[in-house]
Amino acid sequence: MARANAAYYARRDPFADFITAPEISQIFGELLGAWCAVTGRGLLKGNAGGDLLLAEAGPGRGTLMVDMLRVLSRVAPDLFARLSVHLIENSPRLREVQKASLKRFGVPVTWHETLASIPRGPMVLVANEFLDALPIRQFVGAETGAGWREHFVRDGAFVLSDAVVSPPELAGRVPEPGEIAEICPAACGFVQDVSRRLCDAPGAALFVDYGTATTASGDTLQALRDGQPVSPLVEPGTADLTAHVDFEAAAGAAMATGVRCFGPVEQGALLIALGAVERARALCAAAPDQANTIRTALDRLIGPERMGRLFRALALLSPARLAPDLVAPPGFPDGTPYGEKP
Repeated sequence: MARANAAYYARRDPFADFITAPEISQIFGELLGAWCAVTGRGLLKGNAGGDLLLAEAGPGRGTLMVDMLRVLSRVAPDLFARLSVHLIENSPRLREVQKASLKRFGVPVTWHETLASIPRGPMVLVANEFLDALPIRQFVGAETGAGWREHFVRDGAFVLSDAVVSPPELAGRVPEPGEIAEICPAACGFVQDVSRRLCDAPGAALFVDYGTATTASGDTLQALRDGQPVSPLVEPGTADLTAHVDFEAAAGAAMATGVRCFGPVEQGALLIALGAVERARALCAAAPDQANTIRTALDRLIGPERMGRLFRALALLSPARLAPDLVAPPGFPDGTPYGEKP
C-alpha cells in the first residue's frame, strides 16, 4: 500500500479520483483557519514577540492552507504577520501546485519530507485526510481462534500467511475464526511523533479523517480510480488506496506520550460548534444566486448521512506546563480529555 500510494501521488491528480472537504466548500478551511487563530493565540499568549509555525501534513493542492491563510490574514493580522508555513509533502508535482496557490500570501513556506525537519517552536499542525492514506496491515483470525494469520499480497494476489502470529497491536484481543483486524503502525507512529513534539515545545494538532471512534473489526481497504471503486490489486499506483482510521488506537498512541488528547468528535459536530451554519448563512446573503450550492455543500460537510458522521476529528494539545493558557481546543464541546469522564 505504501509503494502504491507513493507512485499514485507522484503520477496522478488525486482529485480526479476523490474530493476532500476543502474542495467541497471554503467553509471547511475557513473554520479550521479560525481554529488555528484561536489556538495559535493561546499558544503565544504572554509571548508577544514569538513566531508561530503553521504546519499541514498532506496538503494536496493547497486548498485548505489557502482558505486558512485567508481567514488568518483577515481575523488575526497580528498572528498572520508572525507565521511561517511548513508543508509535509513528498510529491514534487504537488509541491509545485501548492507553491503556485500560496505565493499570493507572501508568507514564508517550507516543504518537508517528514515532520522531523520542521524547526522547533510553537506549532499548530493540521492533517485532513492524511492518516487514511498511510499503509495498513491486515490480519485474519486463525481457524483455531488462537491467533492471527497475516493477509498480504504475493504475486499479485491476496494470500494468508501460513504462520499464526500475535502482533503487539492486537495483544489481548482473542479473534473469532475469520475475523478481520486492521492495524496502521504508520498512522499511530505519525500521531505519536507529533505528540512527542508537543511534549517538547508548545503546540496543538488537529486530525480530521474518516474512521471509527473505537477499534472495530472488518476489511476497510478500498481503492478509487476516476471516482469509481476498483480492486486494490489492479494496476498498482493508478488508484488511491485508503482505509478507515482507528481513532481509538491513534488516541492511545498519543496519550502514551503525556500529551493532552481530545475527541474524537464527529466532523459535523466540530464544524457546527465552530460556526458552520452561521458562515453558510453569511455566504448565502452575500451571494444569493449561489445559495443552493452553498447549502448543498454545507449538508455534505455536516449532514449525519454524509461526511458529518462518517468523519471525525481528534485534537492534541501540549501538556499544561507548556501551554497553560489553552484549557481545551475550540470545537470540542465538553473540553474533556480523551479517556476522562466530564
